[in-house]
Amino acid sequence: MTRNSGTRRWVLTGLGITLALSTAACGGNVGGGGSDAAAEDFPGGDPVTIYVGQDPGGSTDLIARALADSASEDLGVPVTVENKPGANGALAAQELAGQEPDGHTLMVFNGSLGYITPLAVPEDEAIDIADYEIVTGVSQDDYVLVTAPSSGFATVDDLANAGRPITFGTTGVGTGSQLSQELLFAQAGIDATAVPFDGGSPTLTAVLGGQVDVGSIQLGEAIEQIEAGELTPIVTFAEERPSYLPDTPTAVEAGYDVPVQQSRAVFAPSGTPQEVLDRLQAAFQTAFDSPEYQQFNEDNQLTPNEVSGDELREQWTSALDSYRSVVEEYGIELGAE
Repeated sequence: MTRNSGTRRWVLTGLGITLALSTAACGGNVGGGGSDAAAEDFPGGDPVTIYVGQDPGGSTDLIARALADSASEDLGVPVTVENKPGANGALAAQELAGQEPDGHTLMVFNGSLGYITPLAVPEDEAIDIADYEIVTGVSQDDYVLVTAPSSGFATVDDLANAGRPITFGTTGVGTGSQLSQELLFAQAGIDATAVPFDGGSPTLTAVLGGQVDVGSIQLGEAIEQIEAGELTPIVTFAEERPSYLPDTPTAVEAGYDVPVQQSRAVFAPSGTPQEVLDRLQAAFQTAFDSPEYQQFNEDNQLTPNEVSGDELREQWTSALDSYRSVVEEYGIELGAE
């Protein structure tokens, strides 16, 4: 595998990138706005902008850019990525919701914003995926609980028997990183304190530097340090062992009900005509089918989840219901960081 050096291992293998992302909101696949003539002529020579609600260089940003080149070639217009970080993508999602529903403004939407963040913020601040159209599912990314080798921790039992409170780094409030650890420590009876950071890279740096005992980080962002022996993987939060970490048990195997994944999809403003959604889906399918993009997924430990908008909506709605139930069961306050 080929990966970038440094704290992030995300690789753009053989891809030219011309994509721009910006975030705002998501909705139901019910074509509606815009004229029929404009829909039939889409994209009509006008560029497409894709919002990303995270900083450049992060996993969502690089996934967006990996999709851009193929989509641009297929549509015959520039497709650019515009970063609008803030509030785990909520700022970008809110801006997306206010854009014209003509297919020219999209967003690569993190699933955690739709099915975890609503459990951490007041109801009037939560992003509702029913307010958007979903063009297509994209991929899933597993979380792994890691620690520095110098910590001496190798198992969940080691953490439970530490004889002191554990500090755990998260990639932000209302993220899969936070939820996975809160659930694990609640079920294992481990006294632990959350230390929030703004994204995977600073969380990883904090774990490497011993500023926190452990951290739950997306596998694609941690695999290089794991392979180099700079991080010790304790458990993954996948339902089954990822092929990229065959020797690391899942939290489920260790006896805890903590399957938490990050998922991503392409969203459009509510009311985008069905003809436009179909054309966009076809363009992204071209990207999915390309050997370069498939290699990108492999290099970055991403599991394809290239499902229809309707299926993606079902997945995320079910995840929200499941996570709400388990958070209530264990009395977890995600917004308390």
